[in-house]
Amino acid sequence: MTRRLKAVLAAALLPLVTVAGMLLGVRPAAAASLTQVTGFGNNPTNLNMYIYVPDRVAARPALLVLVHYCGGSASSVFGWNGHDYVTAADRYGYIIVLPEATRSEKCFDVSTPNALKRNGGGDSTGIMSMVSYARSRYNVDPGRIVVSGFSSGAMMTNVLAAQYPDVFSAASAFSGVPAGCFATTNGSLWNSQCSGGNLIKTAQQWGDQARAMYPGYTGRYPRIQLWHGTTDTTLAYPNFGEEIKQWTNLQGLSTTPGFTDHPQSTWTRTRYGNTGTQATIEGVSISGVGHDLPMTGQLAYAISFLGLDGTTTPSPTPTPSPTPTPSTSPGAAGAIRGVGSGRCLDVSGNSATNGAQAQIYDCNGQANQQWTSTSASELRVFGSKCLDVNGAGTANGSTVIIWDCNGQNNQKWRFNSDGSITAVGANKCLDVPSNSTANGVKLQIWTCNGGANQRWTRT
Repeated sequence: MTRRLKAVLAAALLPLVTVAGMLLGVRPAAAASLTQVTGFGNNPTNLNMYIYVPDRVAARPALLVLVHYCGGSASSVFGWNGHDYVTAADRYGYIIVLPEATRSEKCFDVSTPNALKRNGGGDSTGIMSMVSYARSRYNVDPGRIVVSGFSSGAMMTNVLAAQYPDVFSAASAFSGVPAGCFATTNGSLWNSQCSGGNLIKTAQQWGDQARAMYPGYTGRYPRIQLWHGTTDTTLAYPNFGEEIKQWTNLQGLSTTPGFTDHPQSTWTRTRYGNTGTQATIEGVSISGVGHDLPMTGQLAYAISFLGLDGTTTPSPTPTPSPTPTPSTSPGAAGAIRGVGSGRCLDVSGNSATNGAQAQIYDCNGQANQQWTSTSASELRVFGSKCLDVNGAGTANGSTVIIWDCNGQNNQKWRFNSDGSITAVGANKCLDVPSNSTANGVKLQIWTCNGGANQRWTRT
């Protein structure tokens, strides 16, 4: 029942608001800093939209969608739970959109069929209208649109990341459940089996449930950071493991972490895929803590993970090679042939879809093998797509795809005098795995070693 959702989640969270207000001090002017927006677009469930635009906005600001907990509001999450996000927005110049649920329970719908379908007419549809509104009025960096939320907002964070993977680059969810876990068929917004941590599925089943929210999509999914307290009884701790199953499956990764550490004595942090600060997936388990997240200092980790702690700047012109040739000059277009394989850098399936993988293939002169070097160090294909290191990965073996050009370092490439091509953000070379020469071998980045499988010529 929706009343139960309100009673359980609000009871768990509202006393914390009072305590935090006494200990931390809610900024008196915080609510006044928010601006309500009306008429922002398709809004089938009558959500409210609030936006925070700092006094100094970056030239190409990131956009954070910040989603409140059940029983909360835009102003409460802005003034307390998300206060560190606001402080960082003032420092780094990004914009915050804050959706607000208006139904009596003040919870977001992540349960009904409409809510669990891309453009289905649920709460997520209204939230995406807010995103479109902000993008139409500010010079938002399309590669840095991110989402974060707490409790009910964390559940919505999972749903948005699953339904709109082509929009969001990263997500951070505090005390949530897998996308689709709260699904119901009777109109209720409460799923006690899921909330109790009793809805257990395989990684493939969870992944398929998320993929069903955007049928036919074959591109990449956002990086995601998941937080949970081990003694959470409102959205029970087993949901944390189920979230990890879902997102590792969506990313094509093993559920075995590649990295584990303890940033604080009660924290266990695991990373999957890329294991740097902006990991492909990061899970943070907090021992002995209930439904009380985020806690002091945690949002700083989320800000770094989401890539909000920086501003975009004009892309530098690449340093020319010691012996420059027309084939490496900005503006030159043509094929890029692997020295070791004799085959060309190719977009799989001749597809211009975000997430299509780069591979080697017989040189044929088609559009998916025609690459243009730009003064921004990009390698463009199909005019507006860039060669991209998937998920901004820096680890050996990170895959290479195409994506909408966005100016980020994972889309910058440097031609070297020895014929290698360096991924600037990772400082690793474009590499044909295992020195293969077969058609269709998917490319990766790897530590530069001078091998023929890392050398290329322009034709």
